[in-house]
Amino acid sequence: MTDVNAARVQETYRFRHMATVRHFLRANVRPGDLLLVALLALPVILAWPRLGILDPADSAAVLRWTARVSGIAAMICMILAALLSARLPGVDRWFGGLPRIWGWHRALGYWAFVLTMMHVLAIAFAGVAGSPEQAVATLFPGAGGHAIWAGWAAWLLMLAFVWPTFGLPRPPAYQRWKRLHLLSAPMLILALAHVLWLTPPGAVWWALGGAGLLAIGWRKVLAPRVARHEHRVVSVTPLTDDVVEIALRPRGAPVRFRPGQFVYLTPFDEDLAAGRGEEHPYTIASAPGDPLLRIGIKNLGDASGALQTVSVGSSAAIEGPYGCFFQRHHPGRGQLWFGGGIGITPFVAGARALADEALATTGDIRLFYLADRPERAYYLEELQRLAATSPGLEVTPHYFRSHGAITGGFLQQHCGDFASREIYICGPQAMRNYLLDLLRRHGVPGYRIHTEAFDFL
Repeated sequence: MTDVNAARVQETYRFRHMATVRHFLRANVRPGDLLLVALLALPVILAWPRLGILDPADSAAVLRWTARVSGIAAMICMILAALLSARLPGVDRWFGGLPRIWGWHRALGYWAFVLTMMHVLAIAFAGVAGSPEQAVATLFPGAGGHAIWAGWAAWLLMLAFVWPTFGLPRPPAYQRWKRLHLLSAPMLILALAHVLWLTPPGAVWWALGGAGLLAIGWRKVLAPRVARHEHRVVSVTPLTDDVVEIALRPRGAPVRFRPGQFVYLTPFDEDLAAGRGEEHPYTIASAPGDPLLRIGIKNLGDASGALQTVSVGSSAAIEGPYGCFFQRHHPGRGQLWFGGGIGITPFVAGARALADEALATTGDIRLFYLADRPERAYYLEELQRLAATSPGLEVTPHYFRSHGAITGGFLQQHCGDFASREIYICGPQAMRNYLLDLLRRHGVPGYRIHTEAFDFL
């Protein structure tokens, strides 16, 4: 191979490698992720000069250094987890959607717990290097050790609401889980007191700690009072025996949303068997131009089951919108939608928006409606009517009982260029996992596959 050809091969490889990296970052890294990483590192960087020079030969010094670093890291994880709980509409787009924020929130809570345990164990082992009595006195001081006791109290409160993360002995009910999370406010106050008692009161801790407490205060106290939009239930339309579409009329200004977004619905119907005053996420099924807010709800539990018979005329509150499902796409590329179960609702909103010209796209759209059998394709007739009047939209049903699992051959038959399209998936987890594996085996890169999921608390 000549030097010129070798240089061309290397340049081609470098270009493809850089393109792969760019695509990976585009699919997996969001501006919010980078901001969180920077905030995680900031306190450690600022504290680094005070941590001292580490002597690996001095085991006690290594343990004390580990205790300080793990304590700082645990504290910042607690604060950032609190900040992410604010759930401000629009902020979720920085992270690629609210489910990814909850993923960060859970991970930060988990690592806050692990790092706190590391902090305690490192202090204990460092003390044991002197004597067991010294270790006990360090961890359990007398009445004057307010800072240490504040730390222990914070750890106990953390243990009370973090244990569901580990699934032991079993996850609590949704509302009990939410009540347990009210303990996060006193836990954060006690943890901050522990830090500020033992270290010079730095501006970073005051700023981040104050922001974390404000976030909790907003979510638990202010948001239910000032961030919700009052609505009235005007109709409840049964679609099957366990699915209804609820239409709500705003009492004030309507909620501004885009197709594919979702809201938190809080019903106040006094006749509800369950779920009164509880908020739960549901995808918006209406087009942005619709004067009514329409939500498709499937009976998946006590609260959603009770909403199947919610009273017309009753009040409800809406908070949101959240999500950025259809905002993640290449505007000139054709789209392929996969909807199954109640996960068809964002595509119903998209199809209705196409009819109103409220969904901006320059490519044609293929929708595969995946259902167990025809009776379970509850929006199919309307979607087919919309496809007949919306140029560029084509709807293809696929029934598991008669066709089996969807295959690459079925996709090739009904959408020959499926591997080159922008792909959107919403439905049960098993369906999403199967489709992700199928599409990747047919060469669809991950950055062109977008999913929406609500299997999070």
